[in-house]
Amino acid sequence: MTTMLEKFAVWYKYLNDDLADPRTKDYFLIGSPWPGLTLIGLYLYFICNFGPRYMEKRHPFKLNEILQIYNVFQILSNAFLFYKALTVGWLGHYNYFCEPIDYSVTPKTIEITRLVWVYFLVKLMDLMDTIFFVLRKKQSQVTFLHLYHHVGILMGAWGAVKYLPGGHVTFLGLLNTFVHIIMYTHYLLASMKIDTSAWKKYITQLQLVQFFIITLHYLQLAWVKNCGFPIWPAYVMVPQNLFMIILFGDFYYKTYIKKKPAIKMTKAEINGISAEISNDKLKNQ
Repeated sequence: MTTMLEKFAVWYKYLNDDLADPRTKDYFLIGSPWPGLTLIGLYLYFICNFGPRYMEKRHPFKLNEILQIYNVFQILSNAFLFYKALTVGWLGHYNYFCEPIDYSVTPKTIEITRLVWVYFLVKLMDLMDTIFFVLRKKQSQVTFLHLYHHVGILMGAWGAVKYLPGGHVTFLGLLNTFVHIIMYTHYLLASMKIDTSAWKKYITQLQLVQFFIITLHYLQLAWVKNCGFPIWPAYVMVPQNLFMIILFGDFYYKTYIKKKPAIKMTKAEINGISAEISNDKLKNQ
């Protein structure tokens, strides 16, 4: 038993300390995985257990004003990160085929690590989406796709801050923040009683395009030589994004493509309805 604990301690130190980027070790929630995992555990417990039980005999909360403030915050924070991702890296500075991480300690590299960390904090804030669903008694929107997507991207963002705060991996943040600007604008307008239902289909299409481009972006690591960026993230991100394409594709098909079966009626039923309509007309004459 002691030997197993010692091996675990060595393994944990290797993953948590030796492999980690020392520049981000003191960032909030990054030094150890346990605070973040605790928050995820509490989130899942509230969403799947405590929250529905608490709301079972209560009326839905009216949160329009809170939702509007929240959506404005999301739009502004994602717009800021999108702008910084362009100006600091992807607008003429980074190579779209392969971009290594600069581990030096300069004002620019430290700014990049902090931007990746802020992205992680925004993904943490995204969990409020689900909490609002529960408080408004919209439990039907708390799907496996929704939970998996929120928890998965949060864990991925934590890993980026911990191990890869910069370079190739930040392209995902560039695309994701752009999608979220549009998505939360749709949510804001909906909370203001402005009909944006036509947006839903196109936002899902945009998300599918996002996952496809991210998959291709990581696949490039397999054939670009002397990249300087590790290959192991591709083994994580390519299957992850393919899985997201499957989940979102299934949602898109069932919601926007699959036709609802037409109600079939017998000839006798049609004649019966016609007779009832005729009788009603005679009574009203």
